[in-house]
Amino acid sequence: MINWKKTPHPIIALAPMADFTDKPFSLMCKKFDAQVIFREMVSADAIVHSNLKTLKMIAVHKKERPVIQQIFGHDPQTMARAAEIIYKLVEPDGIDINMGCPAPKLIKNFHGCALMKEPDRIIAIIKAVKTAVPCPVSVKTRLGWSKPDEILKIAPIIEQAGADLISLHGRTKTQGYAGIADWEMIGRVKKIISSPLLANGSIFEVADIEKCLDITKADGVLIARGALGNPWIFHGIDKSTLSVDQIKKTILEHAELQAKNYGDYGLVLFRKHLMFYLKGLAQTKELKTKLTQIENLDQLKKILLAWH
Repeated sequence: MINWKKTPHPIIALAPMADFTDKPFSLMCKKFDAQVIFREMVSADAIVHSNLKTLKMIAVHKKERPVIQQIFGHDPQTMARAAEIIYKLVEPDGIDINMGCPAPKLIKNFHGCALMKEPDRIIAIIKAVKTAVPCPVSVKTRLGWSKPDEILKIAPIIEQAGADLISLHGRTKTQGYAGIADWEMIGRVKKIISSPLLANGSIFEVADIEKCLDITKADGVLIARGALGNPWIFHGIDKSTLSVDQIKKTILEHAELQAKNYGDYGLVLFRKHLMFYLKGLAQTKELKTKLTQIENLDQLKKILLAWH
């Protein structure tokens, strides 16, 4: 299991992203030196009720480690039981509690960001999960529901409840993913807590990592959308410096992992990744059209072979 205080700093980690941070993508990011993997969130209720699809999602490959499994929910005992089950099945290096997702379907069920409105429930959930598992328990949250300074009250509550690490997205729930992350506010939070802190938001290029760390003084960064179609960022390489052949090689390797993990349907799922791999590249409109129609690995190989 991970020790956040002893893990080499700065920590450069892959953020948990629903429908993206699965085993294949995590393995690609680890290949390019992502230090820690935060896997996409899973429902505590689904885990407790032995939902087969959800249980498959938590499978861990040894090359992904250290890997942190994120869970979401509202009931402290259900969250604790889910964490216990996950630890028994796959022994993740840590459990992360989602208190930051702004998706309406989570909010309406009082999950994700909605927990920021309930300090007592935050404390209850963290304490219950901490009691249930022997591994570190972290929390991912946002600056607030509508005001960015709300986190100045929430962060100490999270820390005092026992969280071993806080990952902080520099936007409010109201902002969603719009605008620019407020690194200055993350820096203010760093000054009032002693727990390790990872900064998240608006990190799209290698230079952004250093800028973010300089402003926030955080213990590391959690890279989310900036890693999509761009696993090289963890290795300190900007995609703009790569040749077409280098990009094609990585795409193919990622696609092969998709096929191995999901079968042919994995290539249908892979279409969204392909759009990110091609983002920012010139003269790829026709190529994108073709790639949105692939259904298997052979079709992808044929299209990539013709791409120069």
